[in-house]
Order: sequence, then C-alpha cells, then structure tokens
Amino acid sequence: MKSFKLLVGVSFWFLLTAVACSRDDISFDAPSQLLRFSTDTVFCDTVYNQVRSETYAVKIYNNEDKDVMIPKISLESGAASMYRINVDGKAGTEFNNVALRKKDSLYIFVEIAPVANAPEAIAEDRVIFQSPAGTQHVTLFSVVQDAEFFIKTETNPNILADNTTWSNDKAKIIFGDLTLAEGKTLNIQSGTKVYFHKNSGLKILKNSTLNVNGSLGNEVTFRGDRNDTRYDTIPKNWNGISFEPNSTLTMNYAKVFGGTRGLEMTQTNATIDNTIIHTHQEYGIYAVNSTVVARNLVMNNCGEADFGIFKGGNIKILHSTLANYWSDGSLPALGIYATNAYQNGTTTEQGALTLTIGNSIIYGEKENSIQFKPTQGQPFTYTFQYCLVKQGTNPGYNLDANSIKNQDPKFQNYFTHKLNLRVKADSPAKGKGNGAVAASVPTDILGISRLVSPTVGAYQ
Repeated sequence: MKSFKLLVGVSFWFLLTAVACSRDDISFDAPSQLLRFSTDTVFCDTVYNQVRSETYAVKIYNNEDKDVMIPKISLESGAASMYRINVDGKAGTEFNNVALRKKDSLYIFVEIAPVANAPEAIAEDRVIFQSPAGTQHVTLFSVVQDAEFFIKTETNPNILADNTTWSNDKAKIIFGDLTLAEGKTLNIQSGTKVYFHKNSGLKILKNSTLNVNGSLGNEVTFRGDRNDTRYDTIPKNWNGISFEPNSTLTMNYAKVFGGTRGLEMTQTNATIDNTIIHTHQEYGIYAVNSTVVARNLVMNNCGEADFGIFKGGNIKILHSTLANYWSDGSLPALGIYATNAYQNGTTTEQGALTLTIGNSIIYGEKENSIQFKPTQGQPFTYTFQYCLVKQGTNPGYNLDANSIKNQDPKFQNYFTHKLNLRVKADSPAKGKGNGAVAASVPTDILGISRLVSPTVGAYQ
C-alpha cells in the first residue's frame, strides 16, 4: 500500500512538471506599430490649489499580434509636473518596460494636484510614450485656480464673526457649514465663485444680511466643489444656503445649483433678481413665512418643487420662468407649491399667504405645475396676471382671463445640461405680457428692454 501511494505521488509531481515545462513561455517584443489611445487629450476639471482632482482614465491599446514591451512611459515635466499618473497599478512620473499583451489594453490613470498658492493658470503637460515605432503623447489639460478655504473642524466652528466682503480674486471653498454670525453682513462681489464640499452649506443667522452683487456675464456662482461639467446636472452635491428669522437676502445675477435646497428661508426678507436656480434634490427656494420679491428668476429641475412656500408669507413673482423637467418620476416636480401650514417638529404652524404672479411661465412635464394647499380659516390670497401655466383638471385654483393654459411655451432647450429657457419665436408667450407689470421689470434677465410687446417669462 505504501509503495502504491509513493508511486501515485511521484506520478502526480511528474505530471505537474511535464505540464509546467510544456506551457508557452511569454516573451515581449518592442512595438513595431504605434500604440492606439482612447483619447489624445485629457481635459481635467478646474481645480484649486492644494486640492486633488478626481481621477481620469486613458486606455492604451496594443493592436499587434504579439506581446509588446513599451520601453518608457513618462510625464514630460517629470517630478515638477502638477499631474500624477498611475500605470498598471503603480504610481509615479516615469515607468520603464511596461508589458502589454497582444490585442489587449491597459489603463493609465491621471489626476492633478496643484501646489499651494498657485495662481489661476492653464496647467498643461504630456504623457510621453517612447518605443522603436515612434514617440507618441497624450496631452493633459486643466485650469488651476487660487482658492480660499473655510474648513469646519472640532476646534474651528467656521464662523464669519465680522462684516465681510468676498471678492472674485479667489474661489471660496467651504468644507462643513460656514456660518455668518448674528447681526453681521456678508457682501459677495461680482464674479465670485463659491464652492461647497459634500454635505456643506452656508448659514445666515438671525438679523444678518447676505448681499450677492453679481452682474450680467459676471454672475456669482454657488455650487458643489466638483467642477467637472457632468456635476452641473447632479443634485445633492452640497446642502444649500439657509437663513434664520429676521435675516435679509439681496441677490442679483447669481447661479445656484446642484444642492439639496438652494435657498432655505425662515421669516426672511428676500429680493431676488436676474438669478438662475436649478437642479436641487428638494426645492430651489424653500420659503417659510417669508417676504420674497423675485424678478427675472429662472428655475428648473427641482425634485419637490422649484419654489416651495410654507406658513404663508408675502410672495411676489414677476417676469419669471419656473420650469420643472425633473427626470425622477417618483417626485412631484412642481413649479410652485404653496400652503398656509408648516410642520415645525411635532407642531403644525400656520400663516397667512399673499401670492402675486405676473407675466410668468410656470410649466413642466407633470399634469399640474402648481399645487395650492390652503388651510381652512387661514387667509390664502393669490393673483395671476398674464401668465402661462401648465394646469390639469380640478387644479384647485383659477387663472385670470388673460393667462394662457396648457400651451407649450416652446423653450429653446429645457434640458439642464444645455439649459436655455428662452422661448422660440413662435412661442405663445411672445408679446402676451401685461405692460404695467413689464414697466416694473423693464429689462429681461439679459438686459433687453421689454417695454414694447413684453414676452411672458424671464426672457424677452
């Protein structure tokens, strides 16, 4: 029996040795053809000093019928480059003798990590591929912008304790909540960019003031800190801007997008002009018992509603375009939601509402773009003047005789990645606005006069 087991064991090892010796040894030759790349240029998103970008991938293909060894892959600027690459799982700036099987491919991963205090500039470099077949390259391109950071930690509550002015010389990057102290004022100048990390926001405490002073072509931007263009159409990249009671907002020429609730106001006095608010998970504007005047306001793509009005308030919306083409069918995606009630914890609070909507478009994919929920016994006053509204059966409210119901406004492009809510020349909104309302907002969001034959909405 022992002899039999020994014979079996010896036979097994002999078989393994024979198989091992008969396998094809892998040999790699120098490339005789040029390599093929998935792209010849990698455009990284705009980055800020001391902040790494996301990672981008370039795919390298070997079209030959043989395994090749690429003699050298390197960053042209070497160790001085602001870029870093990873080849076949290894990080560095230079790689020698990189193997690539026939008809196969490998990934090169790219990121940019600019140094501190880098001025706003174009960061360009090249990944160089050297072989007997020739020298090739892939261009790396990014914009690097200087930035000022506001970071909340256990030892830093991240509070603006004094009156503050932000200029556009540096982007503002906020990690965690940044709080404007009670009774203080924050002025944000034209062209300033304010970026928020995930789960971050700006809090305006009671009796404080936020002044956003943008201009046409130099708007103030509030958005998440991921600057790749695909994040322009993704919500919940940051929380939003919240206002405590007796706070004040003056906002002119701003863009607010990509958050959970763009502007969340409680007993706030707000004037919003020439502003675009879009792509928020819940509401673009969430107003609790607030006083809001909105003129040339453009909104789109908010899960619950563009404009949510709770516990009443005094709301005036003039020459504005509130579209909603939210893609997730499970959410209401309204243009306006208004109610006297507000659920404050376990308590339901009530407030009187006065709502005026003039020369405005409220439209979207859902049957009803407006939903009113008045509370019995509470004042709920609304007025429509020369509006274009998407309205289903039994909407619970009445339009004035001069408003247009259920006619497609014919937007140029309502998809948020090409957001253009101007109306086409044959739009039913063209020339249908009220002259008196137009006189109170004499130019559209692009600065064009609307005093003659005013078009309904924010665009003449």
